[in-house]
Amino acid sequence: VELKYATADNFMKTQVYPPSARCLLLAPVAASLQAAAKALKARGYRLKVWDCYRPISVQFQLWKAFPKRGYVADPNKGGGLHNHGAAVDLTLVTLEGAEVEMPTPYDTFSRAAHHSFLGGTEASLAHRAILRVAMEAAGFKRNPMEWWHYELPGGMSLPARDDPFQ
Repeated sequence: VELKYATADNFMKTQVYPPSARCLLLAPVAASLQAAAKALKARGYRLKVWDCYRPISVQFQLWKAFPKRGYVADPNKGGGLHNHGAAVDLTLVTLEGAEVEMPTPYDTFSRAAHHSFLGGTEASLAHRAILRVAMEAAGFKRNPMEWWHYELPGGMSLPARDDPFQ
C-alpha cells in the first residue's frame, strides 16, 4: 500500500489525506482483492494499492482540481465508489516489489490511460491485461478510462461516507 493522496506525489501535487491514512475497503471488496492477489501471485506478481476509501470531502477537492467525469467522480452527484469503500486504484509489482511497466503513470488523465489504448510497449499492454484479467475474474469492474481503477459492482447502493481516517 502506497496511498498517493497521503503524499504530494499525486496529480494535485498536494497531500489531501493525513499521513496516518490507511487503505479501507468494504469486506466484500477486500475479499475480492485478496482473490485477485492470490491469482496474481501464482503468475509472479503482487499488487500495489494507491487508493481505496476516499472521504467525500476529499472528493470535492479532487473535483475542484480536475472536474472531468470519467476521471474524477462528481461529488455533487454522490461521488464515486471510492467514497463508498468499494473501489481500489492499483498496479502490478514483481514478487520482490519492483514496479512493472504500465501504459501510463498513475492518475494520467489522457487517452493513453484508457483500457482501449493500443499504443505503448508490448510489455505495458501485457501487464495491463494481466491486471485486468485477474481483477475481473475476482468480480471487479474496470473503469474504461483508467487502467488502474477497479470497483466492485453494487457499492453505489451504500451511502457515500465522509469518515476521517483516524
